[in-house]
Amino acid sequence: MKTRFRNSRYRKIALIGSSIVFFLCFQSFAIDKAKISVDVNKPGHAIAPNLFGIFFEDINLSADGGIYPELVRNRSFEDADTLQNWKFTSANNQSKALVCTANVLSRQPVTPLNAFNRKSLLIDANGLFKMENEGYFGMNAVQGNSYTFKMAARTSTNFNSSVKVRLVGSNGKELASGEIKGFDEKWQYFSLTLTPSTTDPKAHLEISGEGTGKLYLDMVSLMPDKTWKNSGLRVDLAQAIDALHPKFFRFPGGCWVEGEDFEHMYHWKNTIGNIDSRTSLWNIWGYNATHGLGYHEYLQMAEDLGAEPLFCINAGVSHKETVSTDRIGPWIQDALDAIEYANGPLTSVWGSIRAKNGHPAPFNLKYLEIGNENFGKEYFANYELIAKAVLAKYPDMKLIANDWSGGHPTEPSPELIDEHYYNNPDWFVLNATKYDGYDRKGPKIFIGEYAVTSGSGKGNLRGAIGEAAWMTGMERNSDIVEMGAYAPLFCNANHKRWPINLINYDSYRWYGLPSYYVQEMFANNQGTVTLPVNVEGGPQVEMPSSSGRIGLGTWNNTAEFKDLKVVAPDGKMLYQSDFSKSIDDWTKTGQGDWSVKDGILKQSAIATGVTAFVGDKSWKNYTVTLKARKLSGENGFQIYFHNTGKGERIRWDIGGYNNTTNEMQIGLNAGSMKGSLEPGRWYDVKLEILDNAVKGYLDGKLVQEVSNGQLNTKSICASASRDDKSGDIIVKVVNTAAIAVKTTIALQGVTNITGTGTAIVLTSANALDENTLDAPTKVAPKTETVKFSGTKINRSFPANSLTILRLSNNK
Repeated sequence: MKTRFRNSRYRKIALIGSSIVFFLCFQSFAIDKAKISVDVNKPGHAIAPNLFGIFFEDINLSADGGIYPELVRNRSFEDADTLQNWKFTSANNQSKALVCTANVLSRQPVTPLNAFNRKSLLIDANGLFKMENEGYFGMNAVQGNSYTFKMAARTSTNFNSSVKVRLVGSNGKELASGEIKGFDEKWQYFSLTLTPSTTDPKAHLEISGEGTGKLYLDMVSLMPDKTWKNSGLRVDLAQAIDALHPKFFRFPGGCWVEGEDFEHMYHWKNTIGNIDSRTSLWNIWGYNATHGLGYHEYLQMAEDLGAEPLFCINAGVSHKETVSTDRIGPWIQDALDAIEYANGPLTSVWGSIRAKNGHPAPFNLKYLEIGNENFGKEYFANYELIAKAVLAKYPDMKLIANDWSGGHPTEPSPELIDEHYYNNPDWFVLNATKYDGYDRKGPKIFIGEYAVTSGSGKGNLRGAIGEAAWMTGMERNSDIVEMGAYAPLFCNANHKRWPINLINYDSYRWYGLPSYYVQEMFANNQGTVTLPVNVEGGPQVEMPSSSGRIGLGTWNNTAEFKDLKVVAPDGKMLYQSDFSKSIDDWTKTGQGDWSVKDGILKQSAIATGVTAFVGDKSWKNYTVTLKARKLSGENGFQIYFHNTGKGERIRWDIGGYNNTTNEMQIGLNAGSMKGSLEPGRWYDVKLEILDNAVKGYLDGKLVQEVSNGQLNTKSICASASRDDKSGDIIVKVVNTAAIAVKTTIALQGVTNITGTGTAIVLTSANALDENTLDAPTKVAPKTETVKFSGTKINRSFPANSLTILRLSNNK
């Protein structure tokens, strides 16, 4: 179900853009009545204890400017060769400020603060000077709270003036100040405690002085003394994720793990130890990461949250590069060293370094994910070598492999395979039963990333309800789905690089999407064992239909096509071409090079996203036949159908993903399988599209088919469980319909139900309602008491709602 953009995040965005946005319809019969049966005396499987967790990626200023509470931006002047994020002024422009590097200052070398932090700020003073930093869109100064200011400084000439440090409010008034003096030719650290006299979320830092000479500054920092559990995290944001009671914590990404190239991939060894010597790294999401939140801090965060740490490592694959197996050694060693750092004894090299960094006891890392959204033969080969090396030294480590485009490594067998899903609300509703029919004999499933990311505004109630429907499927199938995490977790409202994010904030406030409360409700009401649940009646989802043109395409390869026909089910010829003339009248996308010669249509450009479309947007059911062959390049060829616009990618992709995979999409559903094409060989291709079902044939043999027949058609989605600790029976009911549904819940096989309980309800007056910084709880759950008699509950579930019933049971 993924498109073929190499950058994984952009692959996801492309998927969102290429999916047809369907609005679910509900048939008119029995629209307001449903029945939910729960077999209380027939418990099913135990619910996976780590089912609901969180995923952290440094995206949208999630770390710097987010949960890592450094108030100064570009504190070590590593961001750029100019004074980025700092404003410098001086009297008559006589003083100058330059970002310096080692060996760049007139004819004399500049001694850096350390070997890893080689840039510093030179103030060439000649009178008054002042520099200002507003941090990450304003510094939150809270009256009475203390903040520690630190900086490193030295001088190479006789600079004997003092420096004034001020915290200044948005109105220009001083909130706190202090003085630093005593500089000499050696780097020294200086610190002050600043305690604001007034609260101002848009304060800024000023450093000023008056004198002559050269003064160097580095690691200019302002941190709040009050942090969550004294662990160095922003209090309110840490509390927000703690309220989700995550059972696991996946870090540090994401695309951040892969990097755009190997130079910019995540290297955990550069993120531990002394803050001043951590190597910053340009983040693909548009900013420099200081790594103040590093590998050690991630492990500490997991421990403080009571969550299992899950470390994701690079598998020798970046967005643009792949390392061969004969050069994978450093990646293997990094993985082994990371485990030793987390778990090794004090007598081990990396265990002793962990202890030196403040944590003598092991962190007990159990989960290691090898790669992120990787695929293809290089990944499979690298995975095998890394996994074998890890298991040879750490046989109890639980390994996670990527399942991307219908395939995952099998040797050595992973404990879990990681699947990612981003789409619109309707897709999640329709796929709420996706795992009901999954093969129970293979590896368990880790849904490492999922979220509604389109068709839901900036994150509205409708999106949350789609996810809630999906999560009932996760819980019902928690014998196969062991772990799952919403993504992304955090977003600074001033630096949004992903369309919809769970927790949004500025310098002093935060709010959760309605989806946040769905996550909280599920995580805080997870039973220990499933109970069989059956839904009857209620509004039925009417399967949407689609129509459109056909198309031919390539991706980083060349190919040829001939003898194209499009035939309706009644035998009517809708389109036919022997390619005796050009295709100038076709609609084209991408930088293709199309030509016609001797009855053959050829695409000669090695480029991505090359397509050509022809036909009528009203075509619904039809059969496409043609001959096609791959000539050169990475992949095979694509046959498009039901196309109405240039951005849509509903297709049969044959020999995709470096000629390893056949992928078939029909808008609401998709299927992937292993498949490759022989270059230069003509294939007879047939594609049958009939009533939301597609069949693909090669050389007369049925190769692949996908239909919407297995999709969920019930507007009421439910799961049920029992909590063996409290004895409560927990029933989760999601009404995805646009109308309230009167429902009877029948508790079968139970006689000792007390007739009391609570109902936690998430809904709102409008499905499009959203939370904001100014209205953070517009859509938030409400709790009420439930009283009933006997073993039946009659209740009307509001339109677009999630209701969790906790019913007391005398064990």
